[in-house]
Amino acid sequence: IRVLELLAVREHAVAEMLPEVGVEAASLSQQLAVLRKANLVVTRREGSNVYYSLTHPQIAELLRVARGILSGVLEGQAEILADLRATSHT
Repeated sequence: IRVLELLAVREHAVAEMLPEVGVEAASLSQQLAVLRKANLVVTRREGSNVYYSLTHPQIAELLRVARGILSGVLEGQAEILADLRATSHT
């Protein structure tokens, strides 16, 4: 998901993404291969660099919507947890 979020901003070379995603180069390459196979990203070669970008701008929109939904769910769970903690201390 982090890779897709980076690519939602602009295309990136693999070397640019490595420090952002915090995984080994081999793991990132595997993840990118899966995303490419799923037709979520495309590549462009420039010299020795391979650049990745999203296949469709709608993928960025999907990520934004999913993040909003998950944030709402987590906020709801945090409220429930706070209520539980408050009632257990009384």
